[in-house]
Amino acid sequence: MNTPNSRPNQILPTVDQLKDQAKRLRGELQQRGTTMNHAGSLELLAHQLGYRDWNTLHAAAGNGPASGPPVQLGERVAGTYLGHGFTGKVIAVDHRPTTGRYRVTFQFDEAVDVIRFEGMSAFRKRVSCFLGGDRQTVEKTSDGNPQLRLDPTVK
Repeated sequence: MNTPNSRPNQILPTVDQLKDQAKRLRGELQQRGTTMNHAGSLELLAHQLGYRDWNTLHAAAGNGPASGPPVQLGERVAGTYLGHGFTGKVIAVDHRPTTGRYRVTFQFDEAVDVIRFEGMSAFRKRVSCFLGGDRQTVEKTSDGNPQLRLDPTVK
C-alpha cells in the first residue's frame, strides 16, 4: 500500500468530500446486497486511493477548504504584508494536501520594506507564503498579526 509520502503530487478531495464518497460507496454496496458500516466504507475508500487505512488518508487530505484555493493564478490582490499595505498579482499557487494550505507567490506592484526596525531596510517585490482558506497566513508576527492578510473585498 502507498502512504502519503509516496504520493506527494496527488491532490486529494477534502475530508468532508472523502466522507461523502464513502457514504455513497456504502449505499451502492448496500443496493448490491453487501452490508457495510461507515467505518468499513472509509477503510475501503482509503485502500482504493492507495492508502494503508482511513487515518493515513485523513492525514494526507488534511482539512483543506472545500472551495479550493483562496486565490487564483493571475489574480490581482491587495492586503497587508508585515504591517505594510500592498497591491500585486498572484504568480504561483501550489496546494499542500497534508496541511490543507496553499503556497502562494505574490509579485507586489511596489516593493515592501520587510524590516520593521528604524535605520534598516530591506525591500522585496516578490513574496511566497502559506495561505489558508481565510486568505491569511497562520504564521504571525511578534505582535500577533498574520504575516500576510489579503483584503477580503478585493478579488
